[in-house]
Amino acid sequence: MARTCPICRKPVAPRAVNRAFPFCGERCRLLDLGKWLGGDYRVPGERAGDGGAGPARPDDDPNDFGEGPT
Repeated sequence: MARTCPICRKPVAPRAVNRAFPFCGERCRLLDLGKWLGGDYRVPGERAGDGGAGPARPDDDPNDFGEGPT
C-alpha cells in the first residue's frame, strides 16, 4: 500500500529515507505546521473551559503575595 502526502497527495517515500515523513518533502511539512499554528486544524464548538471561570478557591486571593499569615 503506497502512502500519499496529506497536503499534496503525491507519493511519500518510506520513513527510513524521508526526513519529512509522513509528508512528501519539507515544503509540505512546513505547510502543515503553518496550518496548525494558524488554527486551521480545530474542532468546531466551544473550547474546553469556556463559560466562566468557575468557583473561586480561597487561596486565589489576588492580594496575597505568599508572605504567610497576617
